[in-house]
Amino acid sequence: MIVTLTANPSLDRAVTLAAPLRPGEVQTAVSSREDAGGKGINVARVVARAGAPAVAVLPLAEDDPYAAVLTGAGVPLRPVPVRGHARSNVTIVDPTGETTKLNLLGAELTAPERRALIAEVVAASAGARWLVLAGSLPPGAGDGFYVDVIRAVRAEAGAPLIAVDTSGAPLAAAVADGAPDLIKPNEDELAELAGTTIPADADLVAAVLPLARELVPSRAGAALVTLGGDGAVLVTSDGAWAGRPPAIRLVSTVGAGDSSLAGYLLADLDGAAPDARLRNSIRYGAAAASLPGTQAPTHADLPDGDVPIRPL
Repeated sequence: MIVTLTANPSLDRAVTLAAPLRPGEVQTAVSSREDAGGKGINVARVVARAGAPAVAVLPLAEDDPYAAVLTGAGVPLRPVPVRGHARSNVTIVDPTGETTKLNLLGAELTAPERRALIAEVVAASAGARWLVLAGSLPPGAGDGFYVDVIRAVRAEAGAPLIAVDTSGAPLAAAVADGAPDLIKPNEDELAELAGTTIPADADLVAAVLPLARELVPSRAGAALVTLGGDGAVLVTSDGAWAGRPPAIRLVSTVGAGDSSLAGYLLADLDGAAPDARLRNSIRYGAAAASLPGTQAPTHADLPDGDVPIRPL
């Protein structure tokens, strides 16, 4: 079982343009789609579509329009009643796959709602293999929300492994005080966490490796660092590996990192070795990038090309 928490769900609207985005001008879209988004929801959808058990915990008002879209996601849900509605995010994609995102903050989470959400995660995590804490946090949650969730879950017997996929202050807090079993930053999120920047012309694998090794295993059990078209790097206490994706037709990068994390967790459920977990992660991320909107790739969507993995 993989349990996910999406504290700040979003109604994702993807708009595809026939030409590059021209700020300040009027342009006609060639297509659009609407998906129930949020990083934890995205991970759970991929896991469920692969036939593995998944449960998604999220705050959800009974009259929220997001609920109607979510019913088609095919994910078992454990909603926590709240007053506010899910935010809306807009993604604009041009013919080359260049993506522009506009993300709203989300409704404020009250203190009782915060406590109820943590309690639901604890209950849902009983007997699970992984708990995934994913995405941004809504106003009212506080930067240390994921740390509070981790502590509450680990206070119970048989606590699952915990993966954290967020950025900024919530990621810094989770790494400083939560000791997650896995983090999944991209190169920019990892650099921000380390208090540095990566030059535009840098070899990304070489740049992120020492940053991840500073964290693993002292503050995180492992780091899966996604690098977009440059692949991904996996660092564990036993070693480090890098891999590159096969050639694909890039359609939209939205949700690709979430699918990468889902691919990693699915391989872990199968007992795969680290290099195989990394390979599956890269395949799922590439598959998501070849689909429009925030779609969950299935096994049939995985690219056929080779995914070479090398030890570092």
